Amino acid sequence: MSKQNQREEYGKALVALGKENPDIVVLEADLGNSTRSILFQNAFPDRFFEMGIAEQNMTSFAGGLALAGKIPFTNTFAVFAAGRPYDQIRQSIATAKLNVKIVGSSAGFSDFGDGATHQAIDDMAIMSAIPNMTVLAPCDGREAVLAVREAVSIDGPVYIRLCRNDLEDIFPQDIPYRADMPVVLREGTDLAVFTTGIMAHKALEAARILEQENISVQVIHLPGIKPVNEEAILALAKGKRGVLTCEEHSIRGGLSMLITYLLRNEDIPVECAAVMDVFGQSGSSQEELLAFYGLDAKALCVRARGLMNR
Repeated sequence: MSKQNQREEYGKALVALGKENPDIVVLEADLGNSTRSILFQNAFPDRFFEMGIAEQNMTSFAGGLALAGKIPFTNTFAVFAAGRPYDQIRQSIATAKLNVKIVGSSAGFSDFGDGATHQAIDDMAIMSAIPNMTVLAPCDGREAVLAVREAVSIDGPVYIRLCRNDLEDIFPQDIPYRADMPVVLREGTDLAVFTTGIMAHKALEAARILEQENISVQVIHLPGIKPVNEEAILALAKGKRGVLTCEEHSIRGGLSMLITYLLRNEDIPVECAAVMDVFGQSGSSQEELLAFYGLDAKALCVRARGLMNR
């Protein structure tokens, strides 16, 4: 399978959309080379605003651009995108449902070397708690492009979470993209595994291992955690012996709590693989940290086997 970098594909998608729509503008908080918003800067320097390390000002400025009829994309690392300008996002953007797109790069453990201060494991919880906000977490570069295009079509604030590292293409090419609609990446009859973002890759790896043990696993990717099609999720879980959720995010306020809540009236055991209410830390790679926090394929297999025995 081919590999792509979500940040690079995002930057290319911004340029393509900029050619189609002159109202698209881009704001950056001094990280353009990393977030790849620099590609838009090179193509449309008069529609690019370098705001420096001033995320609050960047967000407020984006709100003004939205009031003037523009479609602004703000860019920085996910930990800063969700945390530093929270008040401006809530009070200035979301309450008025302004058409601002917030893109958080280097999410989760993908910024593995910089430790807790730079690893966003609570960003989706923060953003999904804000009314009027759409929260998207694409699983690969291909879906990152679809998510950006979807964001432009939505009249209101959108948060997009991007990984720092290269990812194999796994999002199907032959289905229409919908922000609220779960996507079945692999069919299975015993267990349903719900994922979002990069954890779809680990779930597929675990499903291949479990297949050798005659455990049939259905892998379901959610393009984001808000909004979601509740009926579709319930239908996919129905008839399974167990449900496993996995996310590169805190167990509080993310996918795990969402799925657990939706299945509260169903007679089906649920296991959750997530970051268990702790901060991140520095590591030598994203893979090392995923393994440490119980989010690699091996750990998912252990949880899946436990579900089969319940």
